[in-house]
Amino acid sequence: MSLSRAIVDRLRGLADADLPEDVRQIAKLHILDVLGVGLAAAASSVGRPYGVYAGKLTGQGPSTILAQPRGFSAADAALVNGGLIHSLEFDDTHTGSIVHGSSVLAATAIAAGEAFRASGNAVLGTYVRWYEIFIRIGLAAAGSFQNRGFQLTSVGGTLCAAGIAAELAGCDAETTVMALGIGLSQASGVFEFLSNGSTVKSLHPGWAAHSGITAAMLAQAGLTGPETAIEGRFGLFAAFAGDRSAADRLRESLTSIGRDWHLRDVAFKFHPCCHYLHPFIEAASTLADDGIRPGMIEAIECRVPEGAAGIICEPWAGKQAASGHAMRWSLPAVVAARFADGAVGSATFERPLSDEGRTLAGRTSWTLLPEADFPSRFEAEIHCRLRNGEARTVRIEDAYGNRSRPASAAAVEAKFRGNLAGAGCAAAADAIMAAVNGLDTAPSLDGLGAALRSAAVH
Repeated sequence: MSLSRAIVDRLRGLADADLPEDVRQIAKLHILDVLGVGLAAAASSVGRPYGVYAGKLTGQGPSTILAQPRGFSAADAALVNGGLIHSLEFDDTHTGSIVHGSSVLAATAIAAGEAFRASGNAVLGTYVRWYEIFIRIGLAAAGSFQNRGFQLTSVGGTLCAAGIAAELAGCDAETTVMALGIGLSQASGVFEFLSNGSTVKSLHPGWAAHSGITAAMLAQAGLTGPETAIEGRFGLFAAFAGDRSAADRLRESLTSIGRDWHLRDVAFKFHPCCHYLHPFIEAASTLADDGIRPGMIEAIECRVPEGAAGIICEPWAGKQAASGHAMRWSLPAVVAARFADGAVGSATFERPLSDEGRTLAGRTSWTLLPEADFPSRFEAEIHCRLRNGEARTVRIEDAYGNRSRPASAAAVEAKFRGNLAGAGCAAAADAIMAAVNGLDTAPSLDGLGAALRSAAVH
């Protein structure tokens, strides 16, 4: 049996009612979180192109685009919302598999759920089940997609989005398998954006969500795709990860579906930048809170896990000179910004790094952190040499919000409210929270759509 068929058969054996209560609540918290992130992005410079694009779309549709008052087609809504959710690098991450799941899957489930008149419970259930598959794909080939220059969020997300859309559209098992195969031919998303810090990375999950919905609709119309989309000679693992043996690991992991819930381990992010930078921001905060100021620092050495270095350290001269949006992947610039500005938040990436910060970034170096447990944990170490000859070292074992240091619901809700306040739509917060919390019993997504449209920028 092909992996696509095995996955579809396995998921069809699970009912929405099979979700453990804590997983159900965690899922709603993740959906709430990324809706807040997407609305915040709509009010930012990096998210603005999506609003401009949405404004040029013609026609009406059943699905909601964040910060827009009218309806759109499901595929268009999924594209824009997925892009907005990922624009600020503020969306959730499963660290072991290295996937930004909700930017793809929540965007797909909400847009398709509105279009196909699905119940809130059905949307919640399919979002969780396909998130479990998405994580298992990443764990089966941990780091291999990224090492070849592909973002798993996008290339694997397309197939999972197709599964969600097909399920919510009421497709049978055969049509759903075809949708996954069609999705493979639309999968894309490469890391070349790192060459200049371009904003196209945000398109990766949006395009995956768009492609998944399109794949399901094409499969319904009779288009066929390869059943071996995952394990085939030119399938997902072979073409994008260079690891055909990963298919066997994924197949074996399917036996735990419905028993082991990886969604419990998905991390919330509390800084709008690359997740690999978060423990370094914490380390710099510890030093700054102890009274260390930029003028007191002779030099900073950051010790970085090998798997993270290629994203946040290379090329080092370019990272030291990074400014604005490009700083979201720059270790020296973000550490310097924390010392110079006192915080790392959305405003950090909307302006150039200060002269004081740039000087400090120029006095920063990096080396590998030996025996790091990346990506299971996001470790960091900062060694700070002061002008008076004193040396300080701070080590962070894992970023706050990750599995070993889970965030509280209150912290996530506070982040949501803060994002809406920053976007100028705080008045919509209570209605959106009520709609998300009531998904279990909602006969449709009409309430959620209305709440989101009340946050539109007129």
